[in-house]
Amino acid sequence: MAATGLTACGADVEDTPQDRNITVTNCGVTQTYPRPQHPVAYDVSAIEKMFSLGLADQMRGIVMPKTVNSAIDKSPYHQDYHSVETISDQVLGQEAIVNAKADWVFAGWQAGFSQERGVTPQSLDKLGIHSYMQEETCYNYGAGGTKEANPAAPDQPIEAMYQDLHNLGEIFGVQDRAEKLVRDLRDRERSLHDKAQAIPAAERQKVFVYDSGTDEPYTAGRRAALNSVIDLAGGRSVTGDVDARFTTVGWESIVTAEPDAVVVIDYNKQPVADKINYLRTQSPIKDTPAVKNNRIYVIDYGEAVSNPRNIEAAEKLAGFLAGK
Repeated sequence: MAATGLTACGADVEDTPQDRNITVTNCGVTQTYPRPQHPVAYDVSAIEKMFSLGLADQMRGIVMPKTVNSAIDKSPYHQDYHSVETISDQVLGQEAIVNAKADWVFAGWQAGFSQERGVTPQSLDKLGIHSYMQEETCYNYGAGGTKEANPAAPDQPIEAMYQDLHNLGEIFGVQDRAEKLVRDLRDRERSLHDKAQAIPAAERQKVFVYDSGTDEPYTAGRRAALNSVIDLAGGRSVTGDVDARFTTVGWESIVTAEPDAVVVIDYNKQPVADKINYLRTQSPIKDTPAVKNNRIYVIDYGEAVSNPRNIEAAEKLAGFLAGK
């Protein structure tokens, strides 16, 4: 696997005191707190952003839901996954965080943090535990955790990922490593963007993302990293105008769009072969050009969610769309 710029080894922390306060702006809010000594990260997106900066040996643990842990052995960071304690294999919960004596938690809004489950930055702050919100998920995280729009949130998921890497560099004292990684990723993104822009709009392939669902498909909206992956690959998501990360939509709109290709997300909640069989034999889109012409592309969960591997995912998808 080509993973240029990705690092799965220990980081050389820059020469700054470990108890020095750091200041970082996250979801439009500036926070100051001591450098984390017992950090915990939730799910592939947050976990692999930390692994990419060589921070595995500084982590107290990870929370990795068993519904997506098939991504571990397919990841270039599989050794890091096995070197860090998994403190829970369920969705993020406050009890596991407290029991692990974590002092900092990295997760997303409605992607770990949840008012419904009672684990939010506010609830953790009351326990003296600091937190960091994935920038990709800040768009509907308003003041105090309301569902109001957040104008400070990055509009593009890839930019949000870069902002996370910059901020992690500041938080953990690995700014140089973060800057180099972002610079390398931006160079590759620029190359993809230039190639995609050379494709006339009318010739861009229409792509449908299928995560799961039969009554209604669960798919990616414009706020999801996968939407940016498709754009960079030279395609156009048929749900790219939906203002959400992942959500359900009606089948009728997908049938009407007549997708040229389907991207199926692979993780162990449901065998990918079952998903593809459903699309081919029972789904409302079984007669669309994508399915009839077997233009079905399987993407691993670890490449589909926000993290540095999104650029490689776009490179691979571009090859598929181009028939390579």
